[in-house]
Amino acid sequence: MACIGCSLIAAAAAANQAWFDRHFLPSYWTPRQEIVRTELLIRIGVAAVGAAIVLLGRKLAPLLTREPLYLFTISLSVILAFGASELVLRQWRRGPHEFSNGGEPRSHLDARLGWSFDVSRTGSATHLGRRIAYTFDRNGYRVASAADTTDFDAPTIVFTGESIMVGHQLAWAETIAAQTSAMLGLQSANIAVSGFATDQAYLRLATELPRFRHPVAVVSLFAPSIFDRNLDDDRPHLGMGLVWLPPVPQWRLMALARRLLGYRSEETVERGAAVTREVLTATVRLARSRGAVPLIVVPQFEPEGQQERELRQRIIEDSHLPYVYVPLDPDDRIENDGHPDADGARTIAEAIADALRPELGRR
Repeated sequence: MACIGCSLIAAAAAANQAWFDRHFLPSYWTPRQEIVRTELLIRIGVAAVGAAIVLLGRKLAPLLTREPLYLFTISLSVILAFGASELVLRQWRRGPHEFSNGGEPRSHLDARLGWSFDVSRTGSATHLGRRIAYTFDRNGYRVASAADTTDFDAPTIVFTGESIMVGHQLAWAETIAAQTSAMLGLQSANIAVSGFATDQAYLRLATELPRFRHPVAVVSLFAPSIFDRNLDDDRPHLGMGLVWLPPVPQWRLMALARRLLGYRSEETVERGAAVTREVLTATVRLARSRGAVPLIVVPQFEPEGQQERELRQRIIEDSHLPYVYVPLDPDDRIENDGHPDADGARTIAEAIADALRPELGRR
């Protein structure tokens, strides 16, 4: 017991900020300062637990020596507790409800993508007293109203990504796709799906882009602060060489612990960065093969941290991919939500329009 306590104290001392930065990725929802403060409190807590074990070990050791059955019963209780928890968690199916919780926009399971929006429906959600309508056409694209349809023969800017691109908690006219469309006078097609990682967005683009006869641009999104979801393998995903892989079976307790703690091995991070580079490169190549201008938009609430900057440089800049970096005012977040508000979406749309105008003007 003394060795266990000392090990915890040593681990708390060894887990400095550099170690945390290698194993815990930046968070879109939590400021860097808060993350660092939490990490410090965890180190202090682990050290305190280690010290308590060392001090209490002297009192517990004689008891365990006199009553060795306690070792068996305590161990059995722990094992049974983990087993019961695993059985309960296995009753919950992994699916769209994990990010939508039955709310809007509604989604359904998809064997190839993981999940996708329900088609041909309008749903609404209320946030801080404001009612937002989400309308999806028969293709699962977000549109202005049920009367709107996507013209596959018209020149179109195709937008792919996740909830930022979908326009979470934004009216249709406030979304990035709608505002960019108004600025450039071109039809937009918003094929983004909430909760998607970069590889899922690419798979959706690969399926939908051939339907458009005149795609003039493809705008995809990469945010270093949500890069962590690119490492998930408990959903359909792409591996090295862009090989499609089914979900990896996992113990639910382990998956839950990983999501709550956020720990990632260095090997997992490196592999995720390599696959993300491949995916974004393939996205650019796919757009160009259809004669469309590729553009990766990188929104970042200021200030950009060192981890975000390194991910952006390693994944995009070092690969010489076409992108536009968009610094956002921290005040341009939706209250009690975290997504860009209408002003933030407009800032992103303006950056996209400014980047595309010269390219489109040469056509």
